Amino acid sequence: MTAQAVLHEATADLDPPLAALDRAALLANADDLVRRAGGVAIRVASKSVRCRAVLAEVLGPDLTARGGFAGIMAYSLREALWLVGLGARDVLLGYPTVDRAALRELAADPVALGAVTLMIDDPAQLSFVRDALGTDLAHPRVCLDVDASLRIGPLHLGVRRSPVRSPDQAAALAKEAVRQGFTVAGVMTYEAQIAGLPDSNPAVRVVKRLSAAEITRRRVRVLDAVRSQVGPLEIVNSGGTGSIEVSVADPDVTEVTAGSGLYVPTLFDHYRSFTPRPAMYFATPVLRRPSPNIATVFAGGYIASGPAGPSRVPLPVWPAGLKLLGSEGAGEVQTPLSGAAGLEIGDRVWFRHAKAGELCERFDTVHLVDADGGRESVPTYRGEGQCFG
Repeated sequence: MTAQAVLHEATADLDPPLAALDRAALLANADDLVRRAGGVAIRVASKSVRCRAVLAEVLGPDLTARGGFAGIMAYSLREALWLVGLGARDVLLGYPTVDRAALRELAADPVALGAVTLMIDDPAQLSFVRDALGTDLAHPRVCLDVDASLRIGPLHLGVRRSPVRSPDQAAALAKEAVRQGFTVAGVMTYEAQIAGLPDSNPAVRVVKRLSAAEITRRRVRVLDAVRSQVGPLEIVNSGGTGSIEVSVADPDVTEVTAGSGLYVPTLFDHYRSFTPRPAMYFATPVLRRPSPNIATVFAGGYIASGPAGPSRVPLPVWPAGLKLLGSEGAGEVQTPLSGAAGLEIGDRVWFRHAKAGELCERFDTVHLVDADGGRESVPTYRGEGQCFG
C-alpha cells in the first residue's frame, strides 16, 4: 500500500480539506538529515515546520535538543518568545526584528534574554533594538548575518539578504555591537543559491561548486575578523536542507539549519545529494464533474512564496495521472483536474505543497499517521492561535 493510500484510509472518517503527515517518512527524513550532517548539530528552521508537535518530535518535549538536532531557527521574535515560554532554550532568529513591543518583552525576561539570539546585519538595527529596549541593563545576544551569495562580475547569484560581505564589514559590525552593549554570539552564512536550488541542470551544478568554494574561503577570513573583535564564537551557522554536505565540510561550522527536509515539499524533489521521502500532504474533495475527464475539487490554490510560476503550485499526486489545467491552475475556492475519469463526487484528491511550513498556515490541524494507520491529530501554529507573519 502506498503512503498516500495509508493516509487516505487513516483519515477516511474526516471531512476534507485536511492536512496529513506521514510520521514514518518524517522520522526517516529526520534520520537522514542527521546522517548527512555527520555529527554537526542541526538547528530546526521553524518556518518550514510551523507545528509545535513536529518540533517536539525531533527536538524533544522541551523543544531544545535531541538526537542530532539542537535549537530552533525562528522567523519572528514573537514566535521565539512563545517558544521560550513553551520550554525552548536555544532560539536563533533567522532575520532581523523591529518589533518594539516584543523587544521590550525580551528585555524584561531574563530567561528569554539567555535563550534568544537576535540576527543583525546593519548598525541601524543595533540602534533600533537598543532604543526599543529602553535600558542599558539588557545585553541581548546577537548573530551577524553575512552575505553568502556568489558574485561573478556584475552577477549576483543568490538571495538579497545582508549588506555585510567582507571581513572588514563584519568586524566593524561586531565592534559596533559590542560598543552598544550587545553580546556577539555568532555568525551566519546562508548560501541559498546552494541550499535552495535543485540540481536541475549542469549549469546549476557548476554554480553550486563555485559558490561552495568561494564562501568557504571567505568565511574563514570573516570569522577571523569577527573573532579579533569579540573573541571566540559560540555559533557558526550555515546551510539549509539542500546544502548540508557543503556546510559540514567546513570545520569552522558549528551547526547547520534544516527544516524543509522534514516534510520534503516538491521544491526538494530534484537534489542529487539526497533522496527525499515526501511526508506532508493535503487532501481536498471532488465537488463537480464538468466533463468525463475533468473533476473539480474544493479549494487547493495554496500557492507557495517565491517567483510566480509552475514550481510554486501544489502537485496532485493521488490518484495517479491527475494534472492541473493550464488555463486555470490551482484555484482559490476550486481546482479543476484532468485525467479524472475514475473520480466521483465526494472522492478525495491528495496533493503535495511546493514549500514546507507554509501549508500549515492553511490548516488548524495536521493528522500524523503511522505506518499501521494509527492517527494523532495535532494543532499547527494557526491551530494554536499563533500568527507571526
